Amino acid sequence: FQMDRTPESFLDLFPLDAIVYLTPDSENVLEDIDPDKVYVLGGLVDETIHKRLTLRRAREQSLQTARLPIREYMVKAPNSRNYHSETLAINQVFDILSTYYETRSWPVALRAGVSSGKGYVLPEAAEQ
Repeated sequence: FQMDRTPESFLDLFPLDAIVYLTPDSENVLEDIDPDKVYVLGGLVDETIHKRLTLRRAREQSLQTARLPIREYMVKAPNSRNYHSETLAINQVFDILSTYYETRSWPVALRAGVSSGKGYVLPEAAEQ
C-alpha cells in the first residue's frame, strides 16, 4: 500500500465527493471498497469521552461516512463485563480493510481485525 505523509489536510488534497470518513457512528455500512474513493481512518484514543465526535467532524465537512459491517457479520458475545464496542484502533481498521481488499470476505477480514476483547465474534464462534 502506498502511504504518504504531508502536513496538508486530506480536505485540501482530495475532492470532497471522493472522501469517505470511517466512523463507528455512521448509519451507512461499508459494503465494498471503491478504489476511486479515499478512506479516512479516525484517530481518537478515548472512546468514552468523544462519542460521535468523528461523525460530527465528517458532517461539518459534508463528507460521506461509513462504518465497518461489524453488526451485519458479527454477534455480541456473552462476557462478564457485558462490554461490546465497535470502536477500533487505526491499525485494526487498516488490517480489516486490507484483508477485505485481498479476500473480498467481510467475515475473514473481521475475524482478522476485531479482537475478542471488543465483545463481538462471528456467529460460528458464538455457537462454540
